Amino acid sequence: MASGKARLPYRDINVKFASDAYIFTSPSSPDASPLVIDRPTGDMHLYESTLLASKRISRVQSIAGILGIIQLRLDKYIIVITKVEPVGRLKGHQVYRIVSTDLLPLRERQISDSDEDVFISLLRNFIKSGPMYFSYAADLTNSFQRQAYYDTSLPLWMRADDRFFWNKFVNQDLIEFRRNGSRTHHGPQAGVDPYILPIIFGMLEIKPTKFRNTPLTYALITRRSRHRGGTRYFTRGIDEKGNVANYNETEQIVVLNDSGGGLGGFSGGSGMQSGKLGGSGPDLQVLSYVQTRGSVPVYWSEINTLSYTPKLQVKAIDTSMAAAKAHFDEQVRLYGDNYLVNLVNQKGRERQVKEAYEELVEKLVKTPIESTTQDERTSEKFHVIEPTNGRRTLDRVHYIYFDFHAETKGLQMHRAQLLVDRMLAALEAQQYFRAFDMPASLDGRLEVRNHQTSVVRTNCMDCLDRTNVVQSMLARWTLDRMFVDLGILQRGETFSTSDPDFEFMFRNIWADNADIVSKSYSGTGAMKTDLTRTGKRTKAGTLQDGNVAVTRYYKNNFLDGPRQDAFDLFLGVYQPSAANIGTSLVFADRRPLLIQSIPYVLAFAVFFVMVGLFTPRNPEAGATMSRFFVLFFTGVAGWSLHFILSNGMLYVNWPKLNPRPYALEGFQDTMTKVRKDKLIGQLVVRHERGQSTARYSNAEEGKKRIE
Repeated sequence: MASGKARLPYRDINVKFASDAYIFTSPSSPDASPLVIDRPTGDMHLYESTLLASKRISRVQSIAGILGIIQLRLDKYIIVITKVEPVGRLKGHQVYRIVSTDLLPLRERQISDSDEDVFISLLRNFIKSGPMYFSYAADLTNSFQRQAYYDTSLPLWMRADDRFFWNKFVNQDLIEFRRNGSRTHHGPQAGVDPYILPIIFGMLEIKPTKFRNTPLTYALITRRSRHRGGTRYFTRGIDEKGNVANYNETEQIVVLNDSGGGLGGFSGGSGMQSGKLGGSGPDLQVLSYVQTRGSVPVYWSEINTLSYTPKLQVKAIDTSMAAAKAHFDEQVRLYGDNYLVNLVNQKGRERQVKEAYEELVEKLVKTPIESTTQDERTSEKFHVIEPTNGRRTLDRVHYIYFDFHAETKGLQMHRAQLLVDRMLAALEAQQYFRAFDMPASLDGRLEVRNHQTSVVRTNCMDCLDRTNVVQSMLARWTLDRMFVDLGILQRGETFSTSDPDFEFMFRNIWADNADIVSKSYSGTGAMKTDLTRTGKRTKAGTLQDGNVAVTRYYKNNFLDGPRQDAFDLFLGVYQPSAANIGTSLVFADRRPLLIQSIPYVLAFAVFFVMVGLFTPRNPEAGATMSRFFVLFFTGVAGWSLHFILSNGMLYVNWPKLNPRPYALEGFQDTMTKVRKDKLIGQLVVRHERGQSTARYSNAEEGKKRIE
């Protein structure tokens, strides 16, 4: 068995800069082999410290860890974590949020390359804006229930849940070296284990608090899957491997008698290497409850055209069956029975998605039994699809549709509680995880007393606003149950009426969860957070939702292309080294110059209209020319705006690294229409002909580039 230090990442690392290598060492582990990454080859070695005396070190920098290594177009870069912020302690272990990073190139770039600069900018902005968390000693990728059964003799990165090991792709070089060695180091290299630091992407808050004078730690962790990661309109539905868009696992945690305290930095001494602080007193106890969310698992998409409501496409269900089966096979294997709570509208454009989901479940489940409940508000208050007593894996899937919008219409959000009431039997059978710390255990293993036997998988169209409202209600119901079982609440009581301060904390941490999850997917905070924070729907909250809707429209149409490119780059969906090399062709705007210029024509026309309307005029001057001036540029502005809105596919900021097939098809169809435009059609055709030779020359030059 490996030692405790070897199983955990180093909490203090120095990187030494030499002309021919980067050298990583841990001051608190002087006997450990330094990790040497050669420049410019990127070859890795584990050397004895005495063998490095000949290296000429130009400077030394203290870092919190290695985020990963990534190959871009011209060079390979080591991403190091330069600044972190303590979030709190969970079961005695310190948790951190990444604040800043730096990219260390393996070679000094001799040429200028605009695409390489864009790649670097995408990475920097993505890491800076992404909520990423880690711990040197605690496994944040796994729920407490999964942690209770894994092999603690394995290094931390080997225990990590593959779905939530967010930086796994950028750690492939280190992982490959660990497993197979290199030209000079043959076989597995266990000495590199402490340099591999698993990161999660999502939301994490830890609140040491009290409930009725009982000290406890309340924590909420939302882990976003690294599979099918992306932005709202560019990543929908399911892929062929069974991964769904915006998949998140949310774990609500209560820790009692946690004696760990203090907020140490990342450069702790060797005595802190384990990261665990112990103490005497009552046994530490952990209770946790897990929920999931994810996009409707069929092939569907929403196509931006600058219309406020994107065009919806849902493919035939038969094409999704294999992928959906793979998805639910995994979900049942990981969580047990799955209760699929669907919150999309049963009317309007969302109806297609609802019906597709139900048709899918009907085909997956053997001899399904369906039932529908209605009331004065809606003809389909609940639609339930249950399996018969089949023994197949997919017969552990239970579908529950709830007409959220109809039931909560008129700011009556309290009626969402009807869903919780409808699911009481399932929730009671579901249970939650409960375990005690084993005092004699040196590896922090828990003694399990209770298991969570199933999971609620919630979705709406985006898996954001409605989803978070329902998830917070399920978490509230379960937390009441936990407190009753702990004896700090009487049966029939609720924490919301028993402790206003705890209620305030609970509401705000779930509202923070809504905002953070929403921002990473849609670019804005969540809607309906007034309900989560205050317990009621307000007119001010409705106005704020309007502001969020407008902001989402702008960002999803004009800013999300680069954001999606950043996801694809960091997660390895697009690998520059494996792509075709050309001269600044990756991020080039391939639209005809005339098409590109029309938004600028619109802006100038509006400017001149404003000048004509508000510039003081000489009383003796005639008004005819001024009126003609204003009318002319008003016409230009009107035509330009009409052209842009009529050909919106040409003005959406699409992803460039991994183009969507529907975007390419829509772009070509729109260009065909523009070429027939009576006013500018011939100009566009002439411009495209003039570009063809230049494009061919660029392509030929790209084939000859060597870098």
